[in-house]
Amino acid sequence: MNREHHRRGGATVAALNRMDSWEANLVLNLRLWCEGPNGQSHARRDYTGALPEQDADRAWNNFEKLVKKIVGTAHRPLVRHQVGCNCVGSDECVFVHLIRTASDGHLNDAALIATLLSGPAHAEHIAILAGEVGDTIRRIHRAANAPHSPADKTRVVRLH
Repeated sequence: MNREHHRRGGATVAALNRMDSWEANLVLNLRLWCEGPNGQSHARRDYTGALPEQDADRAWNNFEKLVKKIVGTAHRPLVRHQVGCNCVGSDECVFVHLIRTASDGHLNDAALIATLLSGPAHAEHIAILAGEVGDTIRRIHRAANAPHSPADKTRVVRLH
């Protein structure tokens, strides 16, 4: 593989600060996971800080299975940007689009998207994992961004 071959997956197609927060978080978690054990530990905190222990373990295992399956069956090495970079490369964008499409319930379309990163023999399994990962990360972000008002507290009574 030549240098040009690697650039295709790294071409900037988006920016983190212009994505939905849950999508940007997926890109960051992918980058952190690829950094190795320290990065993986950091990315795992998104799950352990927001979910009960058993759910967090299951959600993190699904994320790891998804990334390992994609990386292990990819047509070429997955290209990513550095953790602190605001740019989003095409491979990273395909990763997010795959998860968004699968978690929206469009598994056939997600399987087709998966073939951009991996072979067709693995596409269905990748789409199913992507749907689970997307459902979880969206739920985490909805809970974190839910409006909290003082009236939500049980010790506050509103008279008028």
